[in-house]
Amino acid sequence: NKQDRKSYFYPDLPKGYQVSQYDLPLCVGGQLRFDSGGEERRAGITRVHMEEDTGRLLHRTGEDGSDVSLVDLNRSGVPLMEIVGEPDLRSPREARDYLEALRQVLRYAGVSTGNMEEGAFRCDANVSVRRTGDPEYGQKVEIKNLNSFSAVARALAFEENRQRRALSAGEAIPQETRGWVEDRGITVSQRTKEHAHDYRYFPEPDLPPLRATAEMVERARAELPELPAVKRHRFVETMGLTPYLAGVLTAERSVADEFEVALRGDPAPARARAAANWIVNDLAGLAAARGLPSNELPLSGGQLAELLDLLDEGAISGRAAKDLLLNLAPAESPRAGAARLGLLTLDDDGMIRDAVMATMAAFPSAVQDFRGGKQAAIGRLIGETIKRTGGRASPDAVRETLVSLLTGGAETDGAAPTR
Repeated sequence: NKQDRKSYFYPDLPKGYQVSQYDLPLCVGGQLRFDSGGEERRAGITRVHMEEDTGRLLHRTGEDGSDVSLVDLNRSGVPLMEIVGEPDLRSPREARDYLEALRQVLRYAGVSTGNMEEGAFRCDANVSVRRTGDPEYGQKVEIKNLNSFSAVARALAFEENRQRRALSAGEAIPQETRGWVEDRGITVSQRTKEHAHDYRYFPEPDLPPLRATAEMVERARAELPELPAVKRHRFVETMGLTPYLAGVLTAERSVADEFEVALRGDPAPARARAAANWIVNDLAGLAAARGLPSNELPLSGGQLAELLDLLDEGAISGRAAKDLLLNLAPAESPRAGAARLGLLTLDDDGMIRDAVMATMAAFPSAVQDFRGGKQAAIGRLIGETIKRTGGRASPDAVRETLVSLLTGGAETDGAAPTR
């Protein structure tokens, strides 16, 4: 492949040409599979080419109330990769889902942060509308200034409706570039869209052609990580996770990696579901409360593994584990943290018995209900006893002690039973 000069004049390109690629791009003929509306979609990728970035136009209102345009050239000349898609997307929702899937692949591969707000991942969306039955696509309109996935979806919906209304009124749709105005929720015309011959492409004389050998391609392919779609499928098929859990876990590569660390090489469904539920239901909420980015968890995979081990051993109760999450120091061992906070399960039968007897004395009606045949009443007594021990008592140990006392003839008339 080779680089070419693409000649055009615009305020963000003061030298009058852009180094890009025309007839021999880096890649051609790909596709991206993604989910949209619960179904798999496939969108073709026409080409991937390298080019230099341009400047950035900033439209502002001056102190005197006049409209002004400023040019920021700080990013001008920085290399970027442009991915050109086939016209296979049929709705704003599909376009947004496609972009999110593409961004996820790029982030997994480590080639981009994918941060749209910082300009690391940008989108220019093309829209065309044709009358039912027309064999040819309508004139395409390119939309720029799209700084978020929601902006892409809203701009496409607006532009689709604008073109439909224009065609219904008998108006022609010119091939043009339009800009999305976020605060007004509309697109506005910026310039007439040029055709390829208008750019007067010719080979870039200062850059030699790049020849990618088969060995280079295979080496790059071997260095790719397991991509999100493959990882999601594996989590569902080999670990028994629901598609929802697998989707949440694989949204960020770092979260998926920590999840697998927590399994410690044991992909058994029970362990996998437990780890997944802790991440999705507890760690994600705690991360949001602490203002962590979506690719960070408040616990490492190793810490979560140790927490799961404590629960499996019965060394800590579920309630105590949730308390531990809120108070665990960074990089602290959950076992050490539980000991420090006094959250390890009580293994003193005498203390558990005393707590049970105190609960029975405090809730004589529940005691009478159970002895009167209402078996569900024991649930209240178990919960109150565990609460009385600060969540440290094992539910099984509490139940065993309660059943022994409730069926063994111990008396409770508003006072603790005597032994």
